Amino acid sequence: MSEKLSFFSELKRRNVYKVGVAYAVVGWLIAQIATQIFPFLEIPNWIVRSVIVLIAVGFPIALVIAWAFELTPQGIKRTESADAAGQRSRGGSWIMVVVIAAALSLGLFFLGRYTAGNATPRHDASPARTEAATATPQKSIAVLPLLNESGDPRDEYFSDGLSEELIAALAQIKELKVIGRSSSFRFKDRKEEPKTIGEKLGVGTLLEGTVRKQGERVRIVAELINAADGVELWTRTFDRDLKDIFAVQEEISAAVASSLKVTLLGSDEQSTNSATKSTEAHNAYLQGHFHFQRRNLEDFRKAVSYFDEAIRLDPDYALAYAERSEAWSMIGDLTGQRATAWPKAKSDAENAVAIAPELAEAHAALGWVRFFIDWKFAEGLSELKRAKELSPANPTANDLLARVIVYLGQVDEAERHAQHAVELDPLSVTAQGNLARVLFVAGKLDEADAVARKAAELQPAAAGNHRYQVHVAVERGDGETALREAELEPDEGYRRFELALAHYVRGDRAAADAALADLIANGRDQLAYQIAEVYAVRGEKDKAFEWLQISFDNHDTGTLTLLIDPLLRGLRDDPRYKNLLAKLGLPTAS
Repeated sequence: MSEKLSFFSELKRRNVYKVGVAYAVVGWLIAQIATQIFPFLEIPNWIVRSVIVLIAVGFPIALVIAWAFELTPQGIKRTESADAAGQRSRGGSWIMVVVIAAALSLGLFFLGRYTAGNATPRHDASPARTEAATATPQKSIAVLPLLNESGDPRDEYFSDGLSEELIAALAQIKELKVIGRSSSFRFKDRKEEPKTIGEKLGVGTLLEGTVRKQGERVRIVAELINAADGVELWTRTFDRDLKDIFAVQEEISAAVASSLKVTLLGSDEQSTNSATKSTEAHNAYLQGHFHFQRRNLEDFRKAVSYFDEAIRLDPDYALAYAERSEAWSMIGDLTGQRATAWPKAKSDAENAVAIAPELAEAHAALGWVRFFIDWKFAEGLSELKRAKELSPANPTANDLLARVIVYLGQVDEAERHAQHAVELDPLSVTAQGNLARVLFVAGKLDEADAVARKAAELQPAAAGNHRYQVHVAVERGDGETALREAELEPDEGYRRFELALAHYVRGDRAAADAALADLIANGRDQLAYQIAEVYAVRGEKDKAFEWLQISFDNHDTGTLTLLIDPLLRGLRDDPRYKNLLAKLGLPTAS
């Protein structure tokens, strides 16, 4: 017993207790600095973790040093030497260290708790930015395009299709923010650091990997990565028969959900997205989808042929019907063959909903047909709202809903949906362009101009990607900027339209007349509504209404902008405007 007392007395004499207490307090202070201050300095999380580990490892080392050495007025000496010389440290310095460190630790602790609980978003932040800033980064993910390692470029459709289906499957996780295809696929074949990708897409995790397809076998290697520091959270390898590809998608989704501690919805909802158990039909669908995403007339036609094959192999393949519907609608619009293509689009959309009433893509396809083709606006709006209910994180559903709602004059709600679509797919040209239009209609010219320029940067060759820059300049009466932007327009038809506006606003009547004549000569069938807009800006009301009637008779989808188009502001008090609006069937009040 006396030996034990002697040992503890020796610990006290050698200041081991004091060092332990001081180390604990100072260590806690350093930990508070690391956890509260490092994030504001954008110091990586691995450094924070390293600091905490070093503090823990250093504790027993500090106790050993305290036993073996003594801090004296003459410096650090071994304990035995200090005892022989009668030199001991004073307790006051230790107490002072402990008191100061404890005060600083408590201050940092309560400061962190206060700022976390009372943080408010910036008043100048847009709704999208505010929502992004308050979301939990760890519960967000982008699926990067899986690399095709099959050795055959023709299998690219399979790896791309699997990537997109993983996006769709993960979007069924109710607590998880999943970035859309347009944004994720911008990083295909691009070597960028995970942190850079995470910052551009606003996500905390990335899913990437490889696909090797050989005969009837497939190997998928999936890797979940922490975007902030590039640390691998897990890696899984799946060797399966092609017939088990749907099960692999569910396994990967479940693994992601488990890692991010979110709830994976029931398998019934996921199987609805797959919509077929035929491997051959699924393969044909993936090939069709590959061409569909290229968004040009030739590839739309190729897509239809593959969707035909998928539906022949599985007549109940709802997803193939839904996508073929959109392909037919685009073919009709691009070729002018509306009478033959659009009825097929309508039939396919109706079949998709009949086969799979809970499939969001089916309701989105039918909503598009009802609103943009049939001009049955209430029905179209109802279908698109149903699509969003079924898949709230679907960027297309949010984007289409924003387009429809703004046509109906519900500008504030349209802006909210458009902002959400951009948040879900921040690098999508379609989503950015639609947001620019909504902001322009709302009269937020500075914001509309900034977003339109962002869209043009994302896809410089996209048709109409300088339209809203020109519109904003026209509203401001800035002819020089309007002309500069119009001359940058890549699409010939839109360029004629934009030049006709720009020259008029500049005050160059001769150039404006020549540009308008060129627009009429070359765009009579496709751009009747735009011709009406030019005449409205020029103040030539009779001509404007003449071309609005032509637009209406041609079923020109530009006519749907009639209620909210700022360029038609000068026509709104004319009885002809109100009569045309009534014929169109849109509401006369927002």
